[in-house]
Amino acid sequence: MGSTRGGARDGATGGSRDRDDEGRARSARPRDGLGRPLPYGARGVARQPEGVVRGPGQTVTEAQALLDAGKPFHAHEVFEDAWKSGPEAERGLWRGLAQLAVGLTHAARGNLTGGPRLLRRGAAAVEEWAAGAGAARAHGMDLAGIVRWGRALADEVERTGAAVDAGRCAPRLR
Repeated sequence: MGSTRGGARDGATGGSRDRDDEGRARSARPRDGLGRPLPYGARGVARQPEGVVRGPGQTVTEAQALLDAGKPFHAHEVFEDAWKSGPEAERGLWRGLAQLAVGLTHAARGNLTGGPRLLRRGAAAVEEWAAGAGAARAHGMDLAGIVRWGRALADEVERTGAAVDAGRCAPRLR
């Protein structure tokens, strides 16, 4: 990890893909609060840096602040860092939380099929991890409450057939 997003355009090889400092393809396009790409030069929302190693408490605190601000796409990035850098035994938890954040992102973008599907997949992953770990709470999070939230939001999106307000619908992790 350790790469920065938004390196130079790949003009040296004749391509038009954005590249990071290590030469990997990375889009430098600005993004809105729901992670949708905006045109080059537009004013976007600051991105979450990739590959940041945080403790579990810091992960939950940062993700909650982003969720509360209506930025579930960015919260997903924080959960993804924990999933990739945390202990193997917790990867299922962080992966499930990342899926829930992506599900909320899609539901807020108006993806009325993918949003509920990802919310249910994330809820199932968190529930499965909690059952295997024998933990109703992890790092102060109410896992059963998070699972209920994900399933209820999936049901609401399907029932109403409407996009949701990501900030209004954000879960309470603790």
